[in-house]
Amino acid sequence: MKLICGLGNPGREYERHRHNVGFMVVDALLARARAELTQDKFQARVGQGSLGGERILFVEPQTFMNLSGRSVAEAARFYKVAVQDVLVVHDELDLPFGRLQLKAGGGAGGHNGLKSMVQCLGEDAFIRVRVGIGKPEGPNAKERVAGYVLSNFDDGERRQLEELIGKAADMAESWVRDGLATAMNRHNRRA
Repeated sequence: MKLICGLGNPGREYERHRHNVGFMVVDALLARARAELTQDKFQARVGQGSLGGERILFVEPQTFMNLSGRSVAEAARFYKVAVQDVLVVHDELDLPFGRLQLKAGGGAGGHNGLKSMVQCLGEDAFIRVRVGIGKPEGPNAKERVAGYVLSNFDDGERRQLEELIGKAADMAESWVRDGLATAMNRHNRRA
């Protein structure tokens, strides 16, 4: 069994925000797996399905971003999923909008959801699908980051969002079916 988690914040008011792109990708994967998030446990919405012949536990933490690692760590321990079999889909300020990257391990880079994940899992060896959302530019850009990630995509981005979510879901599905090295070779070059 593998665990695929999307990072985001719960509640309708956050639904379409940049910070919730992880939830959007998991929702796309659920459709492919013909699965639903039918349970509320581990402080998360949880469901099971299969992709590429592999059983998948889908997790959308409902703790808000800063505490999302709790849900994933509890679910991984309960289902005995190794950290290397956990994939986390998250927004990434350090990649321009539309860029994607599949990678294993690495730091949190200031992302509070990833900080929580590393802290609660006890290591950083989980797999990541980094979905580029870009970052604010100009004076006081650092001070505007929180407002930026908690804002909706602009009109131009929204027109490309469905395709971006589909490509991120392709990356995750390829990781399940083909393994990390093959999926990285196939998708990171194109992304």
